[in-house]
Amino acid sequence: MPPRAFGIIGDIHGNFEALARIIERHPEIPFWLCVGDVASQAGAYPAPAAPFYFIQGNNEGFDRIAAFRAGTGQMPNLHFIPNGTAVTIDQRITVAGVGGTFAPTWYDTPAAALPVKGKDDKRRHFVREEIEAAQRLTGVDVLLTHEAPKPFWAELPSSTSPTRKWRRDVGKESIAELADALRPRLHCFGHHHLFAHFDRAGIPTICVDRVNRSYLLVDAVSWAWTLHQTGTS
Repeated sequence: MPPRAFGIIGDIHGNFEALARIIERHPEIPFWLCVGDVASQAGAYPAPAAPFYFIQGNNEGFDRIAAFRAGTGQMPNLHFIPNGTAVTIDQRITVAGVGGTFAPTWYDTPAAALPVKGKDDKRRHFVREEIEAAQRLTGVDVLLTHEAPKPFWAELPSSTSPTRKWRRDVGKESIAELADALRPRLHCFGHHHLFAHFDRAGIPTICVDRVNRSYLLVDAVSWAWTLHQTGTS
């Protein structure tokens, strides 16, 4: 039977207890999607109790991500969506993903040539060839990205004063162009650790907050979504 609903999770950053609480609370939800930044600081990944599909963030265990992409090191219920690809879940919901962050100096580098430099691992970025591959996909219902589409205005701390905040457009043009090419029913992103929703070019677009604060449930028939607080129980 096709799914009637599914869940969407924001940045996890190793908070696997909050993720487990959410999944346990909703046994009726057949699968979950995540907008990246899943791993703990040690590079560990969860063993979710339900199918869980995720894209990469800019904070991951990138050797593990490379193994997931190569089809090795698989874990039960944990499904990685490589950049520029899509997966069809339960024969109904097609989910495309481009994870990681935008870096203009590395954008035209082939993904396979991004250097590994310890903590400054350039594999955390997406590149042009991955965006172009994603733009060729068809029939996409949900687009997952880690970065926001342009424009996305957020209040960020000032570099000159710890008490002052500036409102800045932190969206990325390449992500907006990707969403415009795919025209998904829903576009979700993370990275900014806040909740926001808006209509961009006729596309329902949501910034999903961190897993410890809230998550989304989406009706797979009407495509209406609801926001739920994570809480402690």
